[in-house]
Amino acid sequence: MAIDQERIEKDIRDILLALGDDPEREGLKETPARVARMYSEVFAGMNYTNHEIAQMFGKTFAHDSSMSPDEIVTVRDIDAFSYCEHHMALMYDMKIDVGYIPNGRVIGLSKIARIADMVTRRLQLQEKIGTDICEIMQEVTGSDSIAVKIRAKHSCMTARGIRKTGSQTVTTTFTGRFQTDPSLQMRFLSV
Repeated sequence: MAIDQERIEKDIRDILLALGDDPEREGLKETPARVARMYSEVFAGMNYTNHEIAQMFGKTFAHDSSMSPDEIVTVRDIDAFSYCEHHMALMYDMKIDVGYIPNGRVIGLSKIARIADMVTRRLQLQEKIGTDICEIMQEVTGSDSIAVKIRAKHSCMTARGIRKTGSQTVTTTFTGRFQTDPSLQMRFLSV
């Protein structure tokens, strides 16, 4: 489903009216169009299924099978942001760590960051981001052992409601051997 920029523009204009402001005043005249363009960019991941994202970033390379079966490839501190589906509030200062145990194939490191970036461009919960990254990484790499750790601040907690500006939400998602082997979990988490 494609993002309908024209409808977003109309609806943002209606929101401005509902807030009691004048969408024709100088500072707001172009706001509906700017917001529609911004939404197309920040929600671009909504245009794709996990399978389609896996196909977009699915280039892999043969991996030397003589390497240790406990070798973990990890990319840490991938900067990202997303929007919570409950309040459409920003999840920010997000850092994502993704690790996997190669299974005959390895993925280019930048592709891991691209997968995380595209997954975060959706309305969702932080927990779902980790699950989706795992699912895509499994499809691309052929590995069943994926680990994802996400740390983020949520503006629904920092800018409204409870207003706890220092709070951070941390989620972990493990599949395969990461799920069953605490020593692999600890190795991933301590990197």
